[in-house]
Amino acid sequence: MADTRIRIIPFNMRYLDDYYRNFNREIAKYQWPDPFESMDDARNLLQDFLDEMEKEETLLLAVVDADEKFIGSTEMHGLSEDCPELGVWIIESEQGKGYAYEALKFILDYAYEKYGKTEFFYEADVRNVGSNKLLSKLSADYDMKALDVEELVTDSGKELRLQGNVLRRRIL
Repeated sequence: MADTRIRIIPFNMRYLDDYYRNFNREIAKYQWPDPFESMDDARNLLQDFLDEMEKEETLLLAVVDADEKFIGSTEMHGLSEDCPELGVWIIESEQGKGYAYEALKFILDYAYEKYGKTEFFYEADVRNVGSNKLLSKLSADYDMKALDVEELVTDSGKELRLQGNVLRRRIL
């Protein structure tokens, strides 16, 4: 990766505490998942993702700064599907610096180069301005198809207005 201010690397459990502490109520406000109820819950879910990564079903990557400090993660689920699902989050103190875009671009390029994936699903709440700005940044390399907004209530009572988008890589 050309930008040396961050690196995107396979997730390692040494980042468990940072992931657990920083995936908080504000980060999860517009997402289906809620913050973890316990460190054990976080460990179990992340271990499941790491197990899926070994089977090449999921990508779970940590976003770290030059000092290896955890600043977020990016994920891709359903690698065996035609249209895997993307996700990214950056800790609150590091938002607005372009890291989420860099992480998404990295995982998209990696999925294309390693697995030949050209179509992806990205979903964000229509009120999540930052997540939706990411789509416009990716529009130079991807055709976008916005799907209908789905209004739903999570098990914990969050009211979400999720808009899915299908990103299709432009092959030059």
